[in-house]
Amino acid sequence: MTSHEIRKAFLDFFSSREHLVVPSAPLVAKNDPTLMFYNSGMAQFKDYFLGNATPPSKRITDTQKCLRVSGKHNDLEEVGFDTYHHTMFEMLGNWSFGDYFKEQSLNWSWELLTEVYKLPKDRIYVSVFEGNEADGVPFDQEAFDIWKKILGSDERIIYGDKKDNFWEMGDVGPCGPCSEIHIDLREQSEVDKISGKELVNADHPQVVEIWNNVFMQFERKADGSLIALENKCIDTGMGFERLCMAIQGKQSNYDTDLFQNTIQVLEEMSGLKYGVNGTLNADSYSDVAMRVVADHIRAVAFAISDGQLPSNTGAGYVIRRILRRAIRYGYSYLNFKEPFMCQLVPVLAKQFEDVFPELKSQEEFVKKVIEEEEKSFLKTLEQGLKRLETIFEGDNAKKVIDGKTVFELSDTFGFPVDLTALIAKEKGFEIDETGFKTELEKQKARSRKDATKEAADWITVNELDNPEYVGYDNEEAISGLVQYRKVKTKKGSEYQIILEKTPFYAEMGGQVGDTGELTFETPKGSFTVAISDCQLEAGLHVHIAKKAPFDDYTLEDLKAAEVTAKIDSDRHSNIKKNHTATHLMLSALKQVLGDHIVQRGSYQNDELTRFDFSHFSKVTDEELKQVEDIVNQKIRENIALDERRNVPIDEAMKLGATATFGEKYGDFVRVIIFDPKYSLELCGGSHVSSTGQIGLFKFTTEGSVSAGVRRVEAITGIKALEKMREQETALNTLKEILKGSTDVVASVKTLLDEKSALQKKVEGLENEKLQGVKTALLQKIETIDGVQLIAAKVSVPNADGLKQLAYDLKAKMDNSFIALGAEINGKPLLAVIIDENLMKAKDLHAGKIVKEAAKEMRGGGGGQPHFATAGGSDVGGLDKAIAKAKSFIQ
Repeated sequence: MTSHEIRKAFLDFFSSREHLVVPSAPLVAKNDPTLMFYNSGMAQFKDYFLGNATPPSKRITDTQKCLRVSGKHNDLEEVGFDTYHHTMFEMLGNWSFGDYFKEQSLNWSWELLTEVYKLPKDRIYVSVFEGNEADGVPFDQEAFDIWKKILGSDERIIYGDKKDNFWEMGDVGPCGPCSEIHIDLREQSEVDKISGKELVNADHPQVVEIWNNVFMQFERKADGSLIALENKCIDTGMGFERLCMAIQGKQSNYDTDLFQNTIQVLEEMSGLKYGVNGTLNADSYSDVAMRVVADHIRAVAFAISDGQLPSNTGAGYVIRRILRRAIRYGYSYLNFKEPFMCQLVPVLAKQFEDVFPELKSQEEFVKKVIEEEEKSFLKTLEQGLKRLETIFEGDNAKKVIDGKTVFELSDTFGFPVDLTALIAKEKGFEIDETGFKTELEKQKARSRKDATKEAADWITVNELDNPEYVGYDNEEAISGLVQYRKVKTKKGSEYQIILEKTPFYAEMGGQVGDTGELTFETPKGSFTVAISDCQLEAGLHVHIAKKAPFDDYTLEDLKAAEVTAKIDSDRHSNIKKNHTATHLMLSALKQVLGDHIVQRGSYQNDELTRFDFSHFSKVTDEELKQVEDIVNQKIRENIALDERRNVPIDEAMKLGATATFGEKYGDFVRVIIFDPKYSLELCGGSHVSSTGQIGLFKFTTEGSVSAGVRRVEAITGIKALEKMREQETALNTLKEILKGSTDVVASVKTLLDEKSALQKKVEGLENEKLQGVKTALLQKIETIDGVQLIAAKVSVPNADGLKQLAYDLKAKMDNSFIALGAEINGKPLLAVIIDENLMKAKDLHAGKIVKEAAKEMRGGGGGQPHFATAGGSDVGGLDKAIAKAKSFIQ
């Protein structure tokens, strides 16, 4: 079976058993603050497990794109060195939300694997939870009995502890025992020597877990205790890559058709053959490199197509790390010196167009982004190699690269430890692995500390039936308190509050959350809580407050409280103006720049709107002016908002609504229209009732975010008017300075021309002075054992002048050694330049000389063997520093 057939067979199997087939969520977890990427099949269904949303069906199945490279599931450095670790992978899954449980789930698993996929029954092993006394959870007798009946005996049943056979969503939340299914793919001769049962969970590359059935029957509380769930659920996940390996009879995931298309292209591009030394041979670095590239291109390409661009922070930084790791291996072991990853995008786009069409639809954009990233990093890679060369040429008697430097090479230049070690070995050096691990742990500790947030259990005041957001229609609402909890963060503590009904918009889709206040009227009295933010968590609007006097009131007082929730209307009004302006701007950008414009990110608060979009060149001032004119024209037309709620997604797309790549939409959506012929978008944000309320639109900045993505910022309303008045004031002030000039531009240009002429005159005078200094020094050449020597303190205007003087003197001398010192801006500066023949004959190194001499002026420095400079803080030590440098030739 091909991978396409295997995937289809899975979905068809569960579809025929009344499971709703749903599409994969994007790789990037946009509205889940606990996740950077979706790292499991169940992640997109968290709200269903938590009871915060109703699933579209009690039975669901899908294939989910997952990414595991950071945090708890950090597999990145292992990818390429074995046959089964990956960054991006597919997770096939079936789910039951309060419907079927263990009996059907395990029987269906067995039926699919053995009857549909025809995997050998005698090679399959299963595990059950052995129980945990501390948690008060007994041995999973039910799962054991089901498996024993299926297998006919208990010979291939394994007992697993809490680590292997108890699955938890996080520190708190739904959890339960699980039953893993493993398969032994070894040759029969190996099986005869040792039973597969002994190799389960022993990291053997051919005895692997392929499916896990999780029985969600408990909820973990913040104090560590477990309580039974009223509605028990099934959550299963099967690694698609490993399943293909098993069904296709391969010894490695990379030998399956999922990766071979890419690897074969890499063979053609590099001229190297994959697997010549055995695909399991980690010492064959060309094989490792091909596995790294074949894996990483999937993660990078799909992340970009889902809206996550490479960057220096957050999820974007993770994608950039993955991409750079692949480039490093291609550069070092496949001899790729020009962009190559981008050439693999069409291969993937074609391979996955039926199951993940978003890559095919954005193929050219994804290629361009990756190509620009490659060009940039290849330059950085060269800088890293030069950094290593400096270390090799430096004074390092122990021939050891310290751990801090190894970490810097990894963190700054993207060099993996094994690459640094290999290059070091070629030069007769070693690396301090212990020191590197220490630095790495320090970074991890910093990351953990930054991410630390301790949350107490929710205190339930009133039962929540259906949380209601009324902010589209009201800025104030009478409500009741549902839950609250206190959360400790690294900045202090905060309260999180959930209401039955709220007008507060929770941050989502680029729009910030609302602020305002909650007024509680209780039998004991009233109090007001200031809300500083509102976030979406597990489908609920979570109101955030720095302080709340809940401890002063009984649960009965809070239960009876009438809560008046009121947002900051002025702030919200400005946010609405900026959000609507963003819609108008997107349509105008398409008119001016072309239909290739696609939203790549946005942010709206009460101050500005920030918008990222796909475009491969700078937006000119004239183009920005055209966009401004169109937007302001639409504002003057005072177009009324046409808002349509709960529109079936298919109907919305037929209307021509613009959707954002990387966003996951439900079956019903909200459509925002400002003239159906101009702006029609899927959007859950806040908008003005007519465009005239925006008042005015003005761009403030335009620039590049990353390869192929531009960013503009704009302001509206009173902010735009203030900006224009500020510019008008600046212009009037400039006129006054120019003594009432009627043509300010011409006057400023004249001043700049005059300044440029004066600068050239000054530079000419300085050069004349420098030539005089050079002539005087050439009259004072000393000769020591055939070496022409100049060691002197000179007067020069700047560091460039000192360097130029040194090179000019060297050009007029033979077999020269020159040490020059100067005081520049109150600081001492030393330069040493050595004739190349003299440098080799006497084994001299300018960098080492200035480093030693700089100690006399409380400084340091370094450079190349033939030329180097050093600075310091003690001008009084400059003469001694010059003398010290001179002593190396005497």
